[in-house]
Amino acid sequence: MTYELRTYTAHEGKLDALLARFRDHTDGLFTKHGMPSIGYWVPVDRDDTLVYVLKHDGDPKASWKAFQADPDWIAAKAASEVDGPLTSEIVSVFMDPTDFSALS
Repeated sequence: MTYELRTYTAHEGKLDALLARFRDHTDGLFTKHGMPSIGYWVPVDRDDTLVYVLKHDGDPKASWKAFQADPDWIAAKAASEVDGPLTSEIVSVFMDPTDFSALS
């Protein structure tokens, strides 16, 4: 099992739109493509950041490829970005749990 920590920095004033896209579309599509979410967080000291963790049930690269080609994702992304991109930066870290982790 592989986990992925992702941090998104939203363009100024776009965090609410980013959160709505995740709430209304992205989270369900992640599950559809074998990468269910563990949780989502907004740091208390940043008003432009979303942090979340995914669990990859299979090959992360294949899951991401299928997700990005999904017509529902393409439509949701396009609709949410009619006024421009929502994010300025995305950072991804793949992780394996330790033998003493509650997730292992």
